Amino acid sequence: MNLALDAVWRFAGMPEAYYRDWLRVAAEEAVHFGLLREHLLTLQHDYGDFDAHDGLWTMTRRTAGDLVARMALVPRTLEARGLDATPPMQARLRKAGDLRAVEILDVILHDEIGHVAIGNHWYRWLCEREGLDAEALYPVLAERYQAPRLRAPLNLDARRQAGFTEAELRQLNPL
Repeated sequence: MNLALDAVWRFAGMPEAYYRDWLRVAAEEAVHFGLLREHLLTLQHDYGDFDAHDGLWTMTRRTAGDLVARMALVPRTLEARGLDATPPMQARLRKAGDLRAVEILDVILHDEIGHVAIGNHWYRWLCEREGLDAEALYPVLAERYQAPRLRAPLNLDARRQAGFTEAELRQLNPL
């Protein structure tokens, strides 16, 4: 939620649709938070009871002055990693009998595909506006801003739904 709001607040001069997109992402992330917190409470826990990584905020800070890099590396890299991680996580939760968590992750996965698609759209829009080759620029930005390496398996179907091209998928998943 705060990542999307930071993209709205930090980067001026974008088309109105950009701000509408990221405000929608923030609203959906608020719903995700509510679903997860409500479920955690049924398990006698609360949000914040467990350690979590801060990779998204780290990258948000690193890209604070570069909107092209922000769109390339926060939604298209780190958020897209959630597309990859969700199905195996759902399998473990299903095996453990936590079907409500599986249902919640279905909602989140569906919405996250849309969030990554928004990142893809604005990354490409910015590259086109600035005369940049989006596919060639991505690995340069990933190296410059020290983006984490992706780990297999990639959820290629979800990434396709989010707008990744076949060439981008080959670049990300060369095997």
